[in-house]
Amino acid sequence: MKVLVSGGAGFIGSHVCDVFLAAGHQVVALDNLSSGRKENLAPEVTLVVEDIRSPAAAEVVRRERPDVLCHLAAQMDVRRSVSDPRFDADSNILGFLSLLEAARTAGVGKVVFSSTGGAIYGEQDVFPAPESHPIRPLSPYGVSKAAGELYLGYYRAQYGLKSVSLRYANVFGPRQNPHGEAGVVAIFSERLLRGEPCTINGSGKQTRDFVYVADVARANLLAAERAAEGPINIGTGMETDITRLHALLSAAAGRPGPARYAEAKPGEQLRSCLDAGLAAQALGWAPSVTLQEGVAQTVAWFAKRARG
Repeated sequence: MKVLVSGGAGFIGSHVCDVFLAAGHQVVALDNLSSGRKENLAPEVTLVVEDIRSPAAAEVVRRERPDVLCHLAAQMDVRRSVSDPRFDADSNILGFLSLLEAARTAGVGKVVFSSTGGAIYGEQDVFPAPESHPIRPLSPYGVSKAAGELYLGYYRAQYGLKSVSLRYANVFGPRQNPHGEAGVVAIFSERLLRGEPCTINGSGKQTRDFVYVADVARANLLAAERAAEGPINIGTGMETDITRLHALLSAAAGRPGPARYAEAKPGEQLRSCLDAGLAAQALGWAPSVTLQEGVAQTVAWFAKRARG
């Protein structure tokens, strides 16, 4: 199987490339390297440097004619989506639509779309949230991911293009950029290892569902190989508050001590947690790395990088 991974040199995308390679598939990574890094990729991966918004990127899809398109390239900064919704839509809607149209004309067999569970449901009515939960995003980023899912539904109905939308919980792990992607685990890991204090906005009781990146990558492989279609949550079903997360990271970094607290960010969700029961049924997927194990591996990766 040939797989094209957009955003393939990025945090999640490079791990997706790894699992497809390990399974014996041919992998092409498409990335503009705005946040992705060449060194994230194994030598066996073919890297094409293009922006998904460019006609050249669409031409890569038509030229490579992959069996599967795993679409991870995106504007991922929720705060930037709020301050500049046109920029967010340009990448996450128009850029994706350009690749999707290319996939249709190239005869791509399936699209595996990286969506969001944390941002697409908004303030949840039930915990953990199933896929049937109402979609009411609170940011342009969440809106753009919902739009991507709707476009996939149209292409499925109109052209028969198969697709799966993986609604991720809060993904963390090695290779995450603590500056560009604003992942709290990456931010805290880097600060703790430098001996700097961490700041928690709000009470620290706000919760998230943290899922390890290797488990997310495996979900992409299963979604490509199996017949499942439609939206599927990828999370642990467990809530962890930010104060506890800081304690786990502090212990792993060998830097015990309290965090600083600041005012809550406007519009921040209080709780987020995903029901991954459908992933177990449709994909045979369940998370295999615990939060404690993932935190230890992540801090160790950041420590190794700091040592050079």
